[in-house]
Amino acid sequence: MSSEESDREASSDRGSASFPRFSPKGRRPALRMRIFPDSVLRRVCDPVDDFSSALDDLFVEMTFMMNAHEGIGLAAPQVGVEQRLFVAKISGAVISIANPVIRSHAGWDVLSEGCLSLPGQQFDIVRNTVIEVDGFDARGRRCTHKVEGFWARVMQHEIDHLNGVLICDVAENKGRP
Repeated sequence: MSSEESDREASSDRGSASFPRFSPKGRRPALRMRIFPDSVLRRVCDPVDDFSSALDDLFVEMTFMMNAHEGIGLAAPQVGVEQRLFVAKISGAVISIANPVIRSHAGWDVLSEGCLSLPGQQFDIVRNTVIEVDGFDARGRRCTHKVEGFWARVMQHEIDHLNGVLICDVAENKGRP
């Protein structure tokens, strides 16, 4: 899913000791794709608490990066930002959400998933088919998304990232979600 050049760049970041945190009051380092086993991918992210214009800028940068890597979702820790937010794009529709929480869920199915942080790998994952997610937009306005099918799968995948969980951790589930 990602280009050879970005894979080389991301590989050089493995084991990095510093992880940028979104900081609206100051400049943060440029975003870089993080590849497993980068330890930032295993951290539970902190809630977003500042909804300044810098957050909107971060959403824009993450969307650009997601598109550049031909992804359909990108969570903040995948670019080294330890905060609870993600972007996703399916069929031209984009969702950017901070502090997402799954409020309800129903149904389940199994599909193969890939991940920009685990290039070239696919895993069969059990996910709910319908979810309701509460969160906030870039301006701090509360939002609720009731989604099903592929949208539900993508949002659950990105929320897993915010909790330090990768698809290799939940592959071949023994039970239902």
